Amino acid sequence: MKENNLAGTKDPLIRVEDVSVQEIQLRQMRQILEECRGQRHLVVIQNYPDPDAISTGFAHRLIAGTFGIEVDIVYAGQISHPENIALVKLLDIELRKWENGFDLSPYQGCVFVDNQGTTSGPIVDAIQAKKIPELIVVDHHETQDRLNPKFKDIRKVGATATIYASYFEEGLVKLEKSKKEHVMVATALMHGIKTDTVGFVTAMPEDFQAAAFLSRFIDSDLLEQITSQARSKQTMEVIQKSLANRVNKEGYSIAGIGYLRCEDRDAIPQAADFLLTEENVHTAIVFGVISTNDGEGEFLTGSMRTSKITVDPDEFLKEVFGKDPSGRHFGGGKKTAGGFEIPIGFLSGGEDSEFREMKWKVYNAQILQKIMKKIGVKREDKKPEISSPTG
Repeated sequence: MKENNLAGTKDPLIRVEDVSVQEIQLRQMRQILEECRGQRHLVVIQNYPDPDAISTGFAHRLIAGTFGIEVDIVYAGQISHPENIALVKLLDIELRKWENGFDLSPYQGCVFVDNQGTTSGPIVDAIQAKKIPELIVVDHHETQDRLNPKFKDIRKVGATATIYASYFEEGLVKLEKSKKEHVMVATALMHGIKTDTVGFVTAMPEDFQAAAFLSRFIDSDLLEQITSQARSKQTMEVIQKSLANRVNKEGYSIAGIGYLRCEDRDAIPQAADFLLTEENVHTAIVFGVISTNDGEGEFLTGSMRTSKITVDPDEFLKEVFGKDPSGRHFGGGKKTAGGFEIPIGFLSGGEDSEFREMKWKVYNAQILQKIMKKIGVKREDKKPEISSPTG
């Protein structure tokens, strides 16, 4: 049996089939929560949270509450996907938006779910500056080295929601169908598993087991309402632009879509999902420039989706985009999906459309060049037609 990372070893992967390791995980989670009774914790989710992140933050709040721990769930970006908005509203999930000046003084510890600090940068920077203890990390992505928590549960499963479902199934907190909050948490976790496994297409045995357990407690009507949300007009326009701008090479479909509002950021992964459905495409990458709400900050942001077993999004994106000066990777991912975010810095801002278009052409060419080099394709002299960036 591999030693687990709770003992301070280098191996972060927990063998889900190894029951004794799961029992150790559960005991150590319970022990940390017991030691933190009466405290207030910050649960950090990724900047642009998806259902897996939202549901696991919600689940952690329920678990922490049974140990007398008050929890605030915080994120630094936007929630714009219609299903994510419906999830938060229909299940009444309270989230706090990170802003400059956010008061960290009430918190005695922080928890990271469905991320390891690499997709929640500004929050991590502030937490580490204030020396707030990093207590817990629960995630299913490839191991990152941004944080140094007391407890780390990183498993190769389809969703972080699967891990939290196992906590409930193993008795950390006993779910009861008669309790409204329990039903809401179970429903959220089910949605988290479903979306992160592409409707269970990429699900692993542990994900099916978790879904079977949760099915006893969910509200099917609410789940149907959450999943029946239509795509917004803005998302459809982004998908249309990705189709028009895509470059298809060797099974890869790569599309730059120009400038997007921060509120429309969730359209990027949806466009990548859509491009992946094209015949003879096994990997899709869609990217654009996201402008912050104040218009002063800009980030090159992209999503990657793949159905090819030999393509590792985490490895691919880390190699293509490298690290920042502090050694942190700009990109990363999991088995079938990944993402990247690169601050533009000094060149950010500017309302002049001609100036923005000029910048976009440079960014687009540079990203395409890096990806083409990685997949071993020499770019043709003829450049693809790029529509004017929108904002």
